[in-house]
Amino acid sequence: MEDERKDGAYGTPQKYDPTFKGPIYNRGCTDIICCVFLLVAIVGYVAVGIIGVWKKGQVWGYRVGGQASGAEMQMVLRSGGALVSLDPSTAWTHGDPRKVIYPTDSRGEFCGQKGTKNANKPYLFYFNIVKCASPLVLLEFQCPTPQICVENCPSRYLTYLNAHRSQDFEYYKQFCVPGFQNKKGVAEVLRDGDCPAVLIPSKPLAQRCFPAIHARKGILMVGNETTYEDGRGSRKNITELVEGAKKANGVLEARQLAMRIFEDYTVSWYWIIIGLVIAMGMSLLFIVLLRFLAGIMVWVMIIMVILVLGYGIFHCYMEYARLRGEAGSDISLADLGFQTDLRVYLHLRQTWMAFMIILSILELIIILLLIFLRKRILIAIALIKEASRAVGYVMCSMLYPLVTFFLLCLCIAYWASTAVYPPSHPDRWPWGFLSTSNEAVYKIFSDVACPVAGQTCNPETFPSSNESRLCPGAHCQFAFYGGESSYHRALLALQIFNVFMFFWLANFVLALGQVTLAGAFASYYWALNKPGDLPAFPLFSAFGRALRYHTGSLAFGALILAIVQVIRVILEYLDQRLKAAENKFARFLMTCLKCCFWCLEKFIRFLNRNAYIMIAVYGTNFCTSARNAFFLLMRNIIRVAVLDKVTDFLFLLGKLLVVGSVGILAFFFFTHRIRIVQDTAPPLNYYWVPILTVIVGSYLIAHGFFSVYGMCVDTLFLCFLEDLERNDGSAERPYFMSPSLKRLLNKTNKKAES
Repeated sequence: MEDERKDGAYGTPQKYDPTFKGPIYNRGCTDIICCVFLLVAIVGYVAVGIIGVWKKGQVWGYRVGGQASGAEMQMVLRSGGALVSLDPSTAWTHGDPRKVIYPTDSRGEFCGQKGTKNANKPYLFYFNIVKCASPLVLLEFQCPTPQICVENCPSRYLTYLNAHRSQDFEYYKQFCVPGFQNKKGVAEVLRDGDCPAVLIPSKPLAQRCFPAIHARKGILMVGNETTYEDGRGSRKNITELVEGAKKANGVLEARQLAMRIFEDYTVSWYWIIIGLVIAMGMSLLFIVLLRFLAGIMVWVMIIMVILVLGYGIFHCYMEYARLRGEAGSDISLADLGFQTDLRVYLHLRQTWMAFMIILSILELIIILLLIFLRKRILIAIALIKEASRAVGYVMCSMLYPLVTFFLLCLCIAYWASTAVYPPSHPDRWPWGFLSTSNEAVYKIFSDVACPVAGQTCNPETFPSSNESRLCPGAHCQFAFYGGESSYHRALLALQIFNVFMFFWLANFVLALGQVTLAGAFASYYWALNKPGDLPAFPLFSAFGRALRYHTGSLAFGALILAIVQVIRVILEYLDQRLKAAENKFARFLMTCLKCCFWCLEKFIRFLNRNAYIMIAVYGTNFCTSARNAFFLLMRNIIRVAVLDKVTDFLFLLGKLLVVGSVGILAFFFFTHRIRIVQDTAPPLNYYWVPILTVIVGSYLIAHGFFSVYGMCVDTLFLCFLEDLERNDGSAERPYFMSPSLKRLLNKTNKKAES
């Protein structure tokens, strides 16, 4: 068991210090420079949020405080934009579910909403649905064509050229821009986008007008025609309408999917909370039982995990056998492809076969590990028993994860308030960070080569501008929401800073929790007469020492980890961009970099955790603590590999037991398979929504409770190694470890001679 690496390669062992009685109280501030950097960064982070709110307030005040002029409305309609989207941050601060329920026209008005002028106009009409096939649909989730609310979808085929001088114009006029006056020539009307060039027979689908396309003998047709006149003197194929309708319908399906998920949460949220409460109760019960029956509970936990996995294998086999002979159950997953309704996959035998194979492999791995590590499990049980006693004496430590959770929620909330907005420049940056001062930006588009293509323009003055004369076929069209100011040019840097600060603060909160718990449990270990020598309120004392003396050290460790995490985020972003590239060497290099930085992050997390324990005990700075912890672990590498990791493995099994039990219960409940409460379960669009929420939430809850135990074991383990190096069991240098650990290692304390 012992690893006597004391040759100086990994530092010198700790020497006996008669004044050392546990965590040092007479300590000074460490890593003050990092503390100052953290405070300056927080001030800058707050400034970024204030700037965003000010920018948002400017745009929102302009939109709400004054009514948009008719010219502005016309400009937005012509460009295909939506006035309501000029400041998408208002959708967050002034959230309105009507934007999902009701379709919205280009003026930002809801179609069919009672109490408005569009109450009798429930359908959304696209001037030119062919433009919905544009890539802008995927970037902006909006077709770059004017959209208005109408009473009914077009029922007949008409062109503006044929209708503007005939009796059909009154019918045609209802599909023009509201307030349209027939005072322009045909070319001017079509150029300015006041009316659609052509009306095509359409049918409403989810309150949107889509071309009434049908197939006759395998040929696509609208009405009785396979082609249609575009209203500008040329005829086009029906397939162009199909492509535009597909893209518009794809956006609609994405919105409907989000709405269905939201509906599932509204009818099942209280059952989700009940499931999470059950997970919390199971975690607490397990920990309470672990305190008194550690050995029995560990073996029960191992057996229960094996039984849960075994039942999972049995259930998968029964479903696999039940589907034998059913129509369509033998279709392969590759042939089926991706489906938004995941319930479809449960009707395939191949799905249950895959589940059964995965669970069987997991079961086999666990059994093999238990066979080869059965002797080490006894040692891990001794550490868990000692941790149980420590937690019992510092019982308030079980509530500290709530403090960590609250502080993390503050970090996430502030990050979300400054970051989670629709993208201001989606073609350059796909995530929606800091889009708080969005204005409509228009650029010149041309189907042919044009020297001024891509330049910004003004849609009101463009028809008479030099650019229009230089490129007769070009047009000034809405490009994106954002701006060309210095603020918008700095958005990329602000985005990176926002992500970096989120990681830094989140890691700082986690580090604060680790140092606090380590200080409390170290006080327990280094109390020679337990619990008589245990100081009063050890958790609060450790928390105060961490904030008063070691904010800079915690910031230093969190900073290193945050830098690595930001690099990983950037690598993931670059990898997404390189997926379309054919350069295999670049893809290989990117994969290697991602793997290396993943390993680096794991190593830094492990080193930081042990460095924080040293900080809590000795009060040294981060670099000194990290070096001492690393050398101490390297001098006892076998104990680290066996005891520490076996303990982590047992805690993982405990998490799997809690999550697996609650997950299975949620599965049977939400799929109406528990007869006693079969009618109580709410009807759902996707029953996997609450099930996954309960599973993820249960894991987070179990992780929070078990993390206290994990930190306790790690702290006691490091103190145990220090104890072995500092002391020898003599009367002058007695061991501080518990009697059970001394018996396990055949160590004893000699009594002082009288």
